[in-house]
Amino acid sequence: MAVAPIPSVRRVLDYGVTEIPAYKIHMGIPNYGYDWPLPFAQGVTKAETIGNVQAVQIAAANGAEIQFDGEAMAPYFFYERDGVRHEVWFEDVRSIQAKLALVDEYGFRGVGYWNLMRPFLVNWLLLNASFEIL
Repeated sequence: MAVAPIPSVRRVLDYGVTEIPAYKIHMGIPNYGYDWPLPFAQGVTKAETIGNVQAVQIAAANGAEIQFDGEAMAPYFFYERDGVRHEVWFEDVRSIQAKLALVDEYGFRGVGYWNLMRPFLVNWLLLNASFEIL
């Protein structure tokens, strides 16, 4: 599934605001994706953590069509390498925009990112265009 599907994010946020005033909350934003070999087996299958740009590069290198899940608000694709089918979920400008929209909706103080070690320029352009960065 998606790294941070919007319905799951909303469940966490809905609970969070019952315990903490919204104006004190910085919402977490993921800056990574997962490349899962298939078939998935609970406790056995391990995903490779990849960057969002890397995900697009993998899709392009393997001729994979990037799709978008409108419920999870996240991009994904499938590809095959060395006879193994893979499923990749990651973040793009659409999924980040959906998450950033929750900041205003809930009245949060702002956002924080996990993992800044993976360059993702369009994210920073969107963030800069959407908020006053302090």
